[in-house]
Amino acid sequence: MFAACWSVKGGSGTTVVAAALAVLLTRRSDDGVLLVDLAGDAPAALGLPEPDGPGLAGWFAAGASVPADGLGRLEVPVSAGLDLLPRGQGPLGPVERADVLAGVLAAESRSVVIDVGVPRWGDDAVDPAAGVLATSATESLLVTRACYLSLRRLVAAPVRPSGVVLVTEAGRALGRHDIEQVIGVDVVAEILVDPAVARAVDAGLLAGRLPRSLERALGRAA
Repeated sequence: MFAACWSVKGGSGTTVVAAALAVLLTRRSDDGVLLVDLAGDAPAALGLPEPDGPGLAGWFAAGASVPADGLGRLEVPVSAGLDLLPRGQGPLGPVERADVLAGVLAAESRSVVIDVGVPRWGDDAVDPAAGVLATSATESLLVTRACYLSLRRLVAAPVRPSGVVLVTEAGRALGRHDIEQVIGVDVVAEILVDPAVARAVDAGLLAGRLPRSLERALGRAA
């Protein structure tokens, strides 16, 4: 599996979904899983100390002088079968290196899950890699709440996801049917806002104690 989790609006839960999906895939795969962190929050969500190495930003900054296989030396172990490729400090660009990164990740024998965060497209994008990875992955998963503002932004976005992970809350006027009708893409997972998920993230236990609500909801997407 080569999946990218992204959103058009911050606070949608993209990092938690990406991390949980990677943990779930680790349980189902004998080849291992690589979680790629473009947003910068995966270590905190997984209860890891902040990596002090160069990370992806350092690989980008070094340019073509650093071989593509040098990415492997940046990985941080999370648990048995799960490794993290941390973001590091600084921008992720230029686009040419983002294309190289997409090619390397697509060739991985392991499953790859990318926490893209909120990508920006166009010449003024601060991190062009985010837009490239959001569109290069085999599974491009939009993580969104049933929010009118998010739908407006998505309609204006230049790409469409291959599937939607819908984070649902009580009292929302919009629902699954509205999302699918506006976007024209199926909701592949529906996650109910659950205090148990927040507690697991706050305690740094997401990797070791994946909440049942997340496991059930993401089963189809995995």
